[in-house]
Amino acid sequence: SNNHGGRADAATSCLNADLSAGVFERRLVVLGAIMSNSLTRRQTLASAAALAAASALPARPASRAAAQEAGPFAHGVASGDAAHHSLVIWTRVSGVEGSVAVDWEVSAQADFADPLAAGRIGTSARRDHTVKVLVSGLEPGADYFYRFRHAGLVSPTGRSKTLPAGALNTLTLAVVSCSNFPFGHFNVYDAIALDESVEWVLHLGDYLYEYGTDGWGGAMGRQLRREHRPAHEIVSLDDYRQRHAQYKADPLSQRMHARHPLLVIWDDHEVTNNPWRGGAQNHQPDSEGPWEARRRAALRAWFEWMPVRDPQPGHRREDYWRHWRFGDLASLVALETRHSGRAEQIEYSAHIDEQTTPAQAAQFLNTVLAAEDRPMLSAAMREFLQRSLSEARRAQRPWTVLANQIPMARTHYPPLDARLQAQLMPGLEPASRQRLAYFARMGELNLPLYLDPWDGYPKAREALYASCRALGIRDLLVLTGDSHSFWSNRLFDDAGRPMGLELGVAGVSSPGDFAEFGAHGAAALDRRLAEHNREVLWTEGRYNGYLRVTLERGLGRADYLIVDTVLDTRYRLDTLRSVALRPVAGRLRYGKRVR
Repeated sequence: SNNHGGRADAATSCLNADLSAGVFERRLVVLGAIMSNSLTRRQTLASAAALAAASALPARPASRAAAQEAGPFAHGVASGDAAHHSLVIWTRVSGVEGSVAVDWEVSAQADFADPLAAGRIGTSARRDHTVKVLVSGLEPGADYFYRFRHAGLVSPTGRSKTLPAGALNTLTLAVVSCSNFPFGHFNVYDAIALDESVEWVLHLGDYLYEYGTDGWGGAMGRQLRREHRPAHEIVSLDDYRQRHAQYKADPLSQRMHARHPLLVIWDDHEVTNNPWRGGAQNHQPDSEGPWEARRRAALRAWFEWMPVRDPQPGHRREDYWRHWRFGDLASLVALETRHSGRAEQIEYSAHIDEQTTPAQAAQFLNTVLAAEDRPMLSAAMREFLQRSLSEARRAQRPWTVLANQIPMARTHYPPLDARLQAQLMPGLEPASRQRLAYFARMGELNLPLYLDPWDGYPKAREALYASCRALGIRDLLVLTGDSHSFWSNRLFDDAGRPMGLELGVAGVSSPGDFAEFGAHGAAALDRRLAEHNREVLWTEGRYNGYLRVTLERGLGRADYLIVDTVLDTRYRLDTLRSVALRPVAGRLRYGKRVR
């Protein structure tokens, strides 16, 4: 992620025929539940909305102590990490001590008239009283309902799904990233819960944030009465457990998890900002202890609190990657770019004397950033990716999709003309004026916008492209989070050969990186980025929302969906933009009218 530590707070059926011409833009006020190909059915977009085929979820208090008073299942239910014959179901038992037993059951019917599987599992403080069951022996591509019982009380009902096998005609994912509790309500999660076309939720990381109430987002959290708990930056195992509990107690998060199964990867803030193998930008060993201890605590809590399969014996928690196979239609491969292989990020501030002229900036790009010994992926991750892509190619699935935390497209600072700077400067705070001047200077040097994404690891990006080319894959669909912005990007290797498309998703609640420049300034900077960078066709960072990606044979579609506010649980859902995705002769292209 970008370094937020010192930044001021800122506020499925067939595809529609009209998409055959390419891309269109529209804004539709949603007044009712989302339909497969329309946005017209009545929908109540408020925190008290109920899920179809699931128990109504009352508003939950945010603190762990208050959640314990709400009952044994105060953190709801969740499911995910599905395979063709199995899936994970999850809950937590609150307000208990010692070891307890929890009953679970799975059925094909919402009323559980004929349970297909049931059992009893124990939990204790050793797992923070979380409960995770890997349910096997299921049918591929089938819907299931699940629930838990403890002390005579029944959890909310959850709905889940196994991965399909064999012939498959359509797949619909809701893609999200960057859910920051103090910055606003999780209205995006609520909208996804009510989106009837969604089959799986793909969360690309930053599921939670590590900052304390005096850090990034603290002022907004106080305003909205959504302050982080514990109040300090989280470092210990108990800290991370409390923060997970706070996020899972959120009623809109619970609604989404109960309604849809989760496919998830982490980004950086699940531990702390901008980690690498041996440390992190936001970790200070002198005051926060050894880096390995902090990462170990954070990843342990993540596996306890997320509906994912635990690592196999002998495998490290850091080595978390996946290949989800959707019948004969799509392969979705999840990358791990944070903890298992990444070299330390390069900071511009450490090379300030090498960036005074365009020639020096080019030298910096070609020597410092492009050094051979700067991997993004571990050797084991690269081997897994190679095996997964080889299997996908052998299976002849038409869609090869990467779940990717950080932006992949080349994105450099654009030059800013004096007129734009003069328009924006008068209304800015001093710190924002300084940042805009820095932005303009970096645009003169044509340097990458950020060095934490793939732009900071160009050799690693080219190696990934080379491994794809060796398998005949040049039609990647890369789904990306992290940036708090929507993107429609094209990807090219160093020789200018097309490698695929990248779709980026804005934050669930995290604000866009240019919010401090105001709505006009943010829009202007987004336009400059698209005009200056060959690989960026369009970007928009002023909104919170999600991507709905629908894949069919010979045609795909991405809908960029936005909520009008995260400052209140009353909101509207609009479609900002829709993009056609077209496989053509082994390449992947947008429709003709991309705009």
